[in-house]
Amino acid sequence: MTLRLPFPLVRLTVGMAFGLVSLAGCQSYLDNRYSAGLPPAQGIQPLSGLAGSASIRRNSLGMPLIETSSFHDALFALGYVHATDRLSQMVSLRLTAQGRLAEMAGPGVLEIDRFMRTVNLLQSAELLYRESSPRMKKFFEVYARGVNAYLFRHRDRLPMDLAESGYRPEYWKPEDSVLVFCLLNFGLSVNLQEEIAALVMAQKVGSDKLAWLLPTYPDEPLPVEEAAKLQGLNLGGQIPGLAALERAAGQVAALNMLGVAASNNWAIAGSHTRGGKPILANDTHLPLSMPSYWNFVQIRAPKFQAAGVSIAGVPAVVAGFNGKLGWGMTMVMGDNQDLFLERIRREGSRLMYQADGKWLAARERHETFFIKGQRPVREIIYETRHGPLLNSALGERKHPIQPLQLGSGYGLALKTTQLEADKSLDAFFDLSRAQSVDEAFAATGRIGTSALNMVFADRQSIGWQVTGRFPNRREGLGLMPSPGWDGRYDWDGFADPMLHPYDQDPAQGWLGTANHRIAPRGYGMQLSSTWYAPERFERLAERAGRGKHDTRSTIAMQYDQTTTFAAKLKAMFEAPGMAEPLRAAIAALPAGERAKAEEAFRRLLAFDGRLAASSADAALYGAFLHESARHTFLDELGPDDSQAWKALLQVSGLSYSAQADHLLGRDDSPFWDDIGTPQVEDKPAILARGLAAAVNLLEAQLGHDRSGWQWGKLHRYEWLTGSTQLAPHLPAGQARSIKALHGYLDRGPYPAGGDHSTLNVSAYHWGEGFDTWLIPAMRIIVDFNQAEPMLGVNSSGQSGNPASPHYADGIEAWMKAQYLSFPFQPANLDKVYGTRRLLLTPKK
Repeated sequence: MTLRLPFPLVRLTVGMAFGLVSLAGCQSYLDNRYSAGLPPAQGIQPLSGLAGSASIRRNSLGMPLIETSSFHDALFALGYVHATDRLSQMVSLRLTAQGRLAEMAGPGVLEIDRFMRTVNLLQSAELLYRESSPRMKKFFEVYARGVNAYLFRHRDRLPMDLAESGYRPEYWKPEDSVLVFCLLNFGLSVNLQEEIAALVMAQKVGSDKLAWLLPTYPDEPLPVEEAAKLQGLNLGGQIPGLAALERAAGQVAALNMLGVAASNNWAIAGSHTRGGKPILANDTHLPLSMPSYWNFVQIRAPKFQAAGVSIAGVPAVVAGFNGKLGWGMTMVMGDNQDLFLERIRREGSRLMYQADGKWLAARERHETFFIKGQRPVREIIYETRHGPLLNSALGERKHPIQPLQLGSGYGLALKTTQLEADKSLDAFFDLSRAQSVDEAFAATGRIGTSALNMVFADRQSIGWQVTGRFPNRREGLGLMPSPGWDGRYDWDGFADPMLHPYDQDPAQGWLGTANHRIAPRGYGMQLSSTWYAPERFERLAERAGRGKHDTRSTIAMQYDQTTTFAAKLKAMFEAPGMAEPLRAAIAALPAGERAKAEEAFRRLLAFDGRLAASSADAALYGAFLHESARHTFLDELGPDDSQAWKALLQVSGLSYSAQADHLLGRDDSPFWDDIGTPQVEDKPAILARGLAAAVNLLEAQLGHDRSGWQWGKLHRYEWLTGSTQLAPHLPAGQARSIKALHGYLDRGPYPAGGDHSTLNVSAYHWGEGFDTWLIPAMRIIVDFNQAEPMLGVNSSGQSGNPASPHYADGIEAWMKAQYLSFPFQPANLDKVYGTRRLLLTPKK
């Protein structure tokens, strides 16, 4: 929301080197200093814990092939490789999930730690690990030994950020991998931020106008009854810690661990491909980061083969191909967490909350926070029948370590599905070993922890299955916080998994998902009330249903930058009730503004929706969306630094937005009036102003010469490390040191095409700025018509170490669609991975 504190959070203290050498010399100095932690391309490394030898070869982008004579050694080697390439990322994920970032980074991240301790993923991980089979526990143990073998061997040669922070990471435990898995599942839920944002906006505009701002699909009625849950409640100043909770949730989201929306996946049946066999594609969308959260790996062991993407810290191939089956995933956008407003009061030393007419004592949980450079802090976290009170741990403090005195008012309790244990870990592993679509269905049907659209394909068949656990709400939609003292909004168990949507070999010849509404209104269970905008799926349907497909057309789909929203915008402009009033509103503008509005209107009516980086009309289109959002809502929710305005911007990046909804419809919305003027405006008047403002914006930023307008000059990719993003919030000396390393740590900016509504996602926040924050973090294609079916490309580099040649070499490949092959035929391995290998051997 406000301060973004991405990880790894570091303190760069290379001291006098910055003042005594040039930047180029500094880069050479750092390369020499931290290259010792890089893996050798070949040689022998004896390690304790291996049963036999493990061979590691790497392709041209540093992605590893692990070859072993047992699955035990493959897991050990995977742990070793993950730590080699991404140790800092693993440590940061673990500290984030544990709520212990302040131990490494100091008091600036204490609110994140308070938030994560309150959420209590440790308890979720303990339950999930306990319910796992002995087989899975053994897998996690062996993987942890591989991680620890690297930690022990390189204990004095840690990566740059860890070394400079002075933090000494603990050895990896099997439970740590489960904890990282739980953190990723927590990030699959988007509604928590929306519910917090709803409260923030309600305090500004009132509950009667709030329904117009909640995410609602165009064919659905406004959630007036949902917003009415807050009517009669005095929320102003009565929710201690709300602003701090919003900030903390925003910071956790900036760590890419909360509400990370968007992904595409699809499978095309053999009847619709040129070669007669299925094709599967998947691209998962995450915020720009150095390095990417995904890293590619290929494993070859006697009883296990797979290639695809993994998350450092988790011993699994999450999406990919195993020689028989290809599989990929997107977010369902499942709403499996709710906030409950709790009436609270103090009775002596106890905190009480109201439930069904009675006052009950809140449960207490004591937590100790260790903070780098400061004394430990011991605090109490309170829990009601619905879950932990998030604002009991967060609040406006005069000092970061001053505890919040939660007296009277409202608490905010978080109810989630994360404490429901099952055999999801076993199910994910069984999916990676499935040899057919039918076996994939059997495995995914047992995944309860993760709300995902799983798509899979084999040589004959394609399938789709929704996984997860979805609550049955007695009343309400879960779009915004419910009164916790009234049991009618409570959960009543979970939907029967038999109701989860699925499909296999559909008559249309393809299936796919893009975070859109996957079930029609009135479906027999509530998956969510929050869906991403429908345009990506609409474009997918246009292209998937057209002609015969092959690898080349699939790549073109993944890189498609055409939006269907432009055609909808044009239809709105030309609608019978809009066309004439809009032209009249443009004509009523002052002469200079009128000419600009007429130019924008004419060009947008002719715009074909192709958001190429070089397009002038795409720049005008983006500028109009930006200005129309500001002209519609900023007067009520602003100014720019208002929490309510920032809440609207944040929500617009998570799901179908009020900005889009108002542009395409909602002609009677109260937000069409500019409250800063004495007259009452309507939609055509506001749109006319937005059209003129779009031209003014482009002239101010790109010049008056129209030939110089390009979308990619406004809209850019920039890969920034956590260090760079943290720099503005550090002391001036440290910030200058990090700035001096910009060219060493960061990459870009580069011109970007597309936006949030294109298959090739490049999302930005309407009304705030144009720089990209969300991209396809990886891309996979499995084409069963090819001798070697799997291709893949990552969005940055394999290594998290800036001294590595594979730190950023994946960016160019990602931008130019230079996919790499992941061969399964032994004869093709040398062509991709070469013959140089690092051999891990048992230490005697």
